[in-house]
Amino acid sequence: MCGGSGTRLGVATEKPLVEVGGVPTVDRVCDALDGSRVDAVHAAVSPHTPATRAHLRRSGVTVVETAGEGYVADLTAALDRIGRPALTVAADLPLLAPAVVDRVLDRGHRRSSGGDDVASGSLAVAVPVALKRRLGVSVDTTFEHGGRALAPAGVNVVAGTDDDIYVSDDPRLAVNVNRPRDLQVAEALS
Repeated sequence: MCGGSGTRLGVATEKPLVEVGGVPTVDRVCDALDGSRVDAVHAAVSPHTPATRAHLRRSGVTVVETAGEGYVADLTAALDRIGRPALTVAADLPLLAPAVVDRVLDRGHRRSSGGDDVASGSLAVAVPVALKRRLGVSVDTTFEHGGRALAPAGVNVVAGTDDDIYVSDDPRLAVNVNRPRDLQVAEALS
């Protein structure tokens, strides 16, 4: 998902093209996905991100056009085009790594009796709010689960069934670059 306008970040560059360690965040996310067990990468862009669209097309990433009507509407439109189950990832997770992606896939899948990898349902990935605060990054949306305050990580397995929640204490899932301070933390940890 890389179609948001990124107004909270306060930079002139489109949010997916903001660099961490000299590399655009969208490229860092695509590299993590390419190095994982993910079969194919599709980037959902919107009218808010024309430079990101052009950048991704030059990089050979399959681009899915959305209307730019907000995260949920654009996610729904992208999933309608590519199908389910799908792993969805926000382009603002510059510390994402292939091993982290594979761990999420493991939690969102099970093995059939024949040894095939089968989706077991939708999976929402969350991190403890306390982890985000300890790292010094912004906390925008929270919810309670199992007596813990959690924040969505920006990674999900969408299969069309009820969500299971995977709580990760991995800092690489806790740093979403939404505000200037988040960018500073991502730079320091990259």
